[in-house]
Amino acid sequence: MDLTVVAYIVYLLISVGLTVWVARTLSGNGRIFLADVLHGNEKLADAVNHLLVVGFYLVNLGFVTLHLGQDHAVADARRLFEALSVKLGVVLLVLGVLHLANVYVLNRIRRRGVMEREQTPPVPPQGWTGPAGQRPWEAPATGA
Repeated sequence: MDLTVVAYIVYLLISVGLTVWVARTLSGNGRIFLADVLHGNEKLADAVNHLLVVGFYLVNLGFVTLHLGQDHAVADARRLFEALSVKLGVVLLVLGVLHLANVYVLNRIRRRGVMEREQTPPVPPQGWTGPAGQRPWEAPATGA
């Protein structure tokens, strides 16, 4: 078998395996984070988590497929390892950048939710406070 084909097979196996592993890790740990971002709405957190995982798979597996091509044939074992290291390194960098982008966006959403919660008073207003200098038990002066 041609070493270029071996490089393709090894690249696909490792890249797809890494993509599945990262997606499962992010999905499992991200669910808790999403539940917090979405104010404890578990069903919505699960739905958003699933959609993010599907998008993650589509983008990463699409990139892995597009990055499969090789400009030159692999002649020996040394060139095989060099080609694999470059290809897998790029895949790992793309996985990392996408992960950081997801975390950044979710953190922005979470911050907005926290700020909205802080602006809402914990209890409804209890009464009215008059202008400065007027005691609440005194009636305002009338013009009569």
